[in-house]
Amino acid sequence: MQPLSKTHREWAIKLVKKYWKSEKIITRGKIHHIDKLPGFVALEGSVPVGLVIYNIENKECEIITLNSLKENKGIGTELISAVKKIAITESCRRLWLITTNDNIPALYFYQKRGFRIAAVYPGSIKEYRKFKPEIPTTGINGIPIRDEIELEIIL
Repeated sequence: MQPLSKTHREWAIKLVKKYWKSEKIITRGKIHHIDKLPGFVALEGSVPVGLVIYNIENKECEIITLNSLKENKGIGTELISAVKKIAITESCRRLWLITTNDNIPALYFYQKRGFRIAAVYPGSIKEYRKFKPEIPTTGINGIPIRDEIELEIIL
């Protein structure tokens, strides 16, 4: 595990583009440019196997994206722990993130690690497609992507 540096920034951008179809991610109406945000890379030897990008603003730490290339190996959990430590060091009052209603695996993953549902924003994704038309209309298992779900851990 190491902070995201120039060495892995290009890899991180390619990974985010692969999953999000862009290096821009929208959460709660805000466009995040991942090439300008801090993060951590999980490594197996010298090979990147995981990425987390986060943003600290107003004493809150938001996980913008979390990707583990090898599931069930503890990579995602380690990445969350790294961000949580930073959030505590920076005196953040909470660690939070947004996922979409179709992402049942993410809801399971985060809740198992102590996150709680803080809010649901019905219909928000429709608005975001105006700024980012590459957001698909259907997601995991054909579930229509419509709503944002906010999860949090109070620190």
